[in-house]
Amino acid sequence: MAVHERGGERRDRARRDSGLRRRAALAAGALAATGLLSALVPAPDAHAAQAQAPAPARAAAKSPATATAAKSTPGALPAPTGPHAVGTVTRHLADSARKDPWKPERGDRQIAISLFYPADRDRPAGGKGRAPAPHMDPSSAAHFGSARGAGSFNHHVRPDAADWASTRTHARVDAPVARGSKALPVVLYSAGLGDPRTWNTGLAEELASRGYVVVTVDHTYDSSEVRLANGELAESALPALAGAPVTEVDAALRRAVRARVDDTRFVLDALGSAQWRRGLPHGLGDALDLRRVGMAGHSAGGFAAAQALHDDRRLKAGVNMDGQMDFPLPDGTGSKLSTVAREGVDRPFLLLGSDGPGAAGNRASWASFRQHNRAWQAELTMAGAAHGTYTDAVSLLPALARQGALPEEDLRQGVGTVRPERAVAATRAYVVAFFDRFLKGRDGRLLDGPSPRFPEMRFQGSPAS
Repeated sequence: MAVHERGGERRDRARRDSGLRRRAALAAGALAATGLLSALVPAPDAHAAQAQAPAPARAAAKSPATATAAKSTPGALPAPTGPHAVGTVTRHLADSARKDPWKPERGDRQIAISLFYPADRDRPAGGKGRAPAPHMDPSSAAHFGSARGAGSFNHHVRPDAADWASTRTHARVDAPVARGSKALPVVLYSAGLGDPRTWNTGLAEELASRGYVVVTVDHTYDSSEVRLANGELAESALPALAGAPVTEVDAALRRAVRARVDDTRFVLDALGSAQWRRGLPHGLGDALDLRRVGMAGHSAGGFAAAQALHDDRRLKAGVNMDGQMDFPLPDGTGSKLSTVAREGVDRPFLLLGSDGPGAAGNRASWASFRQHNRAWQAELTMAGAAHGTYTDAVSLLPALARQGALPEEDLRQGVGTVRPERAVAATRAYVVAFFDRFLKGRDGRLLDGPSPRFPEMRFQGSPAS
C-alpha cells in the first residue's frame, strides 16, 4: 500500500535525510570544513546511511578515486599588494623540554615553521635565484592531495586529482630582507584543524609585503602533514578519529588546542633567542621587534590564537577567523567553554565570522568571550562566506571545481557564495587594519564601523573602545 506524505512531512523528511547524509560524510573524514567540532563528533547512524546508499556511492566510499591522466590545476594565489617584495625561509625546531603530545614515544616535540618577511625587489636571493617558492614542498603536496591528506578529508577534492605541487607563492627563498628594515612587528599564524601551515600563504604574504614578519606554524600530527628535519613526513593523527566516541574526540580536541598553544609559546621562545635568530637570512633576525607580536589563526588556529593570548602576555593582539572556542563535553567546572571563552582577554582582539548555518557553532563561545573581554574588540561577519572563505581555499578551489576535481556543492559549502576576489580583499584589509592599529599604531579608521568599501562585512554590534 502506498503511503502519501503531506508537503510539510516531505520537507521534514528531506531535511532529516539531508542532515543524515551530511553527518555521514563528516564521519567519513571531513575534519574542518564546517568548523572545529562538527566534523569529528560521530553520527550514530552514519554506517546505516552508507549501507542504504546506492551501489556506486558505496563503492566510492570504499576506495579513493583513481588519479586522472592529467591532474587538475588549482587556482593561483593572489599577489600581495604591499610596497615590499616577499622573502621566505623554513626552519625546524625541536623542544627538548616537551615530549610530543600525540606520539610521546617519538621523543622531543618537533615542529616546522616558515617566516615570510619584507624583501628587496632588486637583490637576488642567496644562491636561490629569483624563482618563487612552491606553495608546498613536493612530498607534502603529494600527501595533501592523497586520500589521507587535508585536500581530500578537509576540502573534498577528489584524491590524487589535483596537482598541488604546481602552485607557487610570490616569495623568494632566503631573499635579503628589505633595505632599512628594523623593528618589524611579528605575527604568528596557526591554520585550521588538520590544515598545514601553508594553507593561508596568501594572507601571510600580504602582511609581509606591508612590513610584518609572519611566522606560520605547523602543528605536527595535527597538521595534514609535516616534513620533519630528517625528511620524514609526519602524517596527521586526526583522520583516524572520525566516528570515534565523543569522549575520544573531546580529549583529542583538548590535546590539539593545548599542543597548539604550547607550540606557539615555544616559537616565541625561539624568536627570543639571539643565537637562533643569527641563523636567519642576513639582517632578518636583527629586524624582529619582539615587543610587538600578534597572532592570527583560522578555525582551531583562531581558537589557539585566543587561548595563547590568554596564556602568554608576550602576545599583544589577536585575530580569530571563524574558530569556535569550546569543546563537545563539559570539563570539571561543568562548562564546555574554554578558559579563554569564560574569561576573555585584556588585549585587542578581532573576530571574523562566516555566514550561514555552520556559523551557529561559534555563537555560545564567542558571546561569552566578548562579554568577558577587557580591551578593544570587534566582531564582523562576511556575508556569503563559509568556513574556508578566510583561507587559501577561496583562491585555489574554484578552479578545481570548474575542472571537475571538486563537486560544486562541496565548493559552496566550503567557501560560500561570496566572490573570491572580494573575500580576499576584505580579509586582507581587516586583518592588516587590525594589526596596523594595534602593533604599528597606524589607524586607517576601517575598524570604526561599517565601511562602504566592504559592504559584505557586517559589524555584529559596535566595537568596544
